[in-house]
Amino acid sequence: MEQLLMALDQGTTSSRCILFDSRGQVCSCAQKEYRQFYPKPGWVEQDAMEIWSTQIGVALEAMLKVNRSARDIAAIGITNQRETVVVWERETATPICNAIVWQCRRTAGMCKQLKAQGYEPMFHEKTGLILDAYFSATKLKWILDNIPGSRERAQRGELLFGTVDSWLIYKLTGGKVHATDYSNAARTMLFNIHTLDWDEDILRLLEIPRQMLPQIKPSSGIFGECDASVFGVPVPIGGAAGDQQSALFGQACFERGDAKNTYGTGCFLLMNTGDTPVESHNGLLTTIAWGLGDKVTYALEGSIFVAGAAVQWLRDELDVLDSSGDSEYMASKVPDTGGVYLVPAFVGLGAPYWDPYARGTIVGLTRGSNKYHIIRATLESVAYQTRDILLAMQEDSGVGLHSLKVDGGASANNLLMQFQADIIESQVYRPRCIETTALGAACLAGLAVGVFEDLSQIRGIGQVERKFIPDMDADRRRELVDGWKRAVQRSMGWARE
Repeated sequence: MEQLLMALDQGTTSSRCILFDSRGQVCSCAQKEYRQFYPKPGWVEQDAMEIWSTQIGVALEAMLKVNRSARDIAAIGITNQRETVVVWERETATPICNAIVWQCRRTAGMCKQLKAQGYEPMFHEKTGLILDAYFSATKLKWILDNIPGSRERAQRGELLFGTVDSWLIYKLTGGKVHATDYSNAARTMLFNIHTLDWDEDILRLLEIPRQMLPQIKPSSGIFGECDASVFGVPVPIGGAAGDQQSALFGQACFERGDAKNTYGTGCFLLMNTGDTPVESHNGLLTTIAWGLGDKVTYALEGSIFVAGAAVQWLRDELDVLDSSGDSEYMASKVPDTGGVYLVPAFVGLGAPYWDPYARGTIVGLTRGSNKYHIIRATLESVAYQTRDILLAMQEDSGVGLHSLKVDGGASANNLLMQFQADIIESQVYRPRCIETTALGAACLAGLAVGVFEDLSQIRGIGQVERKFIPDMDADRRRELVDGWKRAVQRSMGWARE
């Protein structure tokens, strides 16, 4: 019986496990949500032990669904919510407090103070990131500053820090391995993406003991073996990567200029920039895509704050949709938006505009405008925002876009995907398997244990379900983009006092 690859997909709201065969086909899937805690406005926490228990629970469930056991698993790959911070006791593997989630804004004031002290250029140069509460560094400092005795215990080597991948690896190996991969390390704001090591200047500034930090390993390779007490037999852990980088790998974006966009509540757009980091002048993040052997691949990343969330707004607040899935049918009732533009700047605008004072705007309304025009304009806003990020990436990297690979829930919307191809004037590829995040983790693990011999074999398993080819007149494209730019300008600065 063929051995399977297990992907542990630890997300922000649920833990999932997907079993794949060597052809990249999904054999089994199990998922369980877990609790979120909001102790104060803007604070977000999770119970790391609940993350662990739900992740093991779904792993066992996925195997039971197909009557397989851990003896049938060739290797485990881990992909995870990024930047979330866990601190635990080395001896007991017990967290000292709740995990602080990437969404948590409790350290925004700390970041503002560091900026005022002139440290922002240093952080950006060393880590490729912007100095923001989004990342792990200031969350870890907050724990050491606020949990009594934690900094002293950390200095004595009693406490360990990790992102969720490190936490799962530590628990899976029975406390034998404390490690992370390059892609997750690069999201902590503690890691120097040039020296490929934890940065001593940042650790000193934030008073973080280096002995807390995990060993950094390639994204594909043997991290260790699961303790036999977990699944009954030892199973190698062969791969780990942050969720968005894992999706880039699962989409086989192995060449410089390859890009993928994940259409979810927001959008995460990553472009492979090859073996050298590209500094962004347009507010994008420079990050590490993955490490294979002694070689690291870099990426540019841009986030769109509101994508699928705008469709949810149509459903929940305007009540013009019964379900988000109805948006394609409703939008197709009109041939175009009739000149209507919707800018979904509900929480401001990100790259390349970076205006926190922008607010949601609908322009171009006439007496003939109806709900179908607004629904279509909402879908098209996702494509326009993606175009904005892609242009910034191409300007920063000097690399032209080969094609755009897509995944995530909204990638199933054919009308949106065709408009996306038209407006970026590039082909859009939608894979047959939309579980690209989990597939990436499985492929990283499979590469480590010889299920896959090389990247070309992985490239061969990513079958394209549909290709969207640009079919829009250049003058029409120019006209639409000009209208979008004018609409964005009208949304900017609205909330400024």
